[in-house]
Amino acid sequence: MREFAKGSFVLREAPRPLRLIYTGFLLLVTLGFASQLGFQIARIGLAPPAIALYYRGGEGTDVMTFPKAFGQLLEVSHAHAFMMAVVFLILAHLFASTATSGRFKTIVLAVTFTGLLGDLVGPWLVRYVAAWYAWLVLLSWFAQGLGNTVLVAVTGWECLAAPHGHA
Repeated sequence: MREFAKGSFVLREAPRPLRLIYTGFLLLVTLGFASQLGFQIARIGLAPPAIALYYRGGEGTDVMTFPKAFGQLLEVSHAHAFMMAVVFLILAHLFASTATSGRFKTIVLAVTFTGLLGDLVGPWLVRYVAAWYAWLVLLSWFAQGLGNTVLVAVTGWECLAAPHGHA
């Protein structure tokens, strides 16, 4: 964290051991994102009717589910809000120190944050307001996935690339 305190921290210019630590973090975060996607596909589904069924309960094609209880949603929201905030904070700081343009950084960070926020709020809207908010959940997952992929890929590239001016 001391490196970030420097006003002109550039990731590509950071000491190699530090960039390797960040690369390890990115690999672990990628595994976390992959397991999240696996959960969403296997347990919930990627179609709005499946998302609505998961949160609101009802009869699906081969299963009957119960609506998610207030306490269940609160427990998941509590854990996710803290963990997603910490991961986003770290990824955003690393990404902000890359050589990409300020405009690109702003767009990627806004898309990612919007996806994260929708992922936290969407289940509540699906469960307690209307089933069609499942579209918001799906769009949020897409924005979150796209944004996190860009954050990890660009940051990873900067971590592994040679510093400017070196072969």
